[in-house]
Amino acid sequence: MSTMLKVLRYELRDVLRGRWLIAYAVFFLLLTEALLRFGGGGERALLSLMNVVLFVIPLMSLVFGTVYLYGAREFNELLLSHPVSRPQLFGGLYLGLSVPLAAAFTAGVAVPFLGRLGSAGGAATLLTLLAVGIALTFVFTAIAFVVALWLDDRAQGLGAAVLLWLMLAVVYDGFVLLLTVAFGDYPLEKPMLALMLANPLDLGRVLLLIRFDAAALMGYTGAVFARFFGTAAGALLATIALTGWVAVPLALGLRTFRRKDF
Repeated sequence: MSTMLKVLRYELRDVLRGRWLIAYAVFFLLLTEALLRFGGGGERALLSLMNVVLFVIPLMSLVFGTVYLYGAREFNELLLSHPVSRPQLFGGLYLGLSVPLAAAFTAGVAVPFLGRLGSAGGAATLLTLLAVGIALTFVFTAIAFVVALWLDDRAQGLGAAVLLWLMLAVVYDGFVLLLTVAFGDYPLEKPMLALMLANPLDLGRVLLLIRFDAAALMGYTGAVFARFFGTAAGALLATIALTGWVAVPLALGLRTFRRKDF
């Protein structure tokens, strides 16, 4: 068995023993169940879940990822005192956290819907929501590893992770809105598309709004997004963009991990 698989198996056991992962799954399970019971049906429940997914998953992935890597520092130092490949160790650590997080989210949301097969409706929308949630988990866990490897101080790293989430989840939207108002007299289709692709959280939001057929709520830019991302080329570009948002932070994190003096 390769070193990465051994590290991954150890990390999976370690993460699965933690109560926070169970709490994470139970949170989505109870929330989804409550929305299905009292929210007015499957489509409305999924629409309500959208905002929770877009805000909670990036925050939890960033915070858990940062804290997790700081906590694994002694474990890493112990392993690296032996002839262990750093890329394989890094891969095992990353998958050891991102896979359980994605599985906990998927189980928490999917189980209540499985109990209502044929009545809840919106199977395609549910699959889109799960895919976006899983993609955001892998994206922001990779970003968390970059933050934790760049900053040695735990408090600074945790603060940077929260600040980064605030910038991407709140400030970025205000910046886009400001540009839209300031340059409303100019053609903004291409700049808006570029800005959406530059933020994985906004990209996930647009993909979900189009699936919910609610892009009209976004006004003029919503029509642009619906026309572009509703095509096969748009869906392919969105998939490539999300893949890039996983690959680039992972490459940066691995590069830092290989050079870091543990």
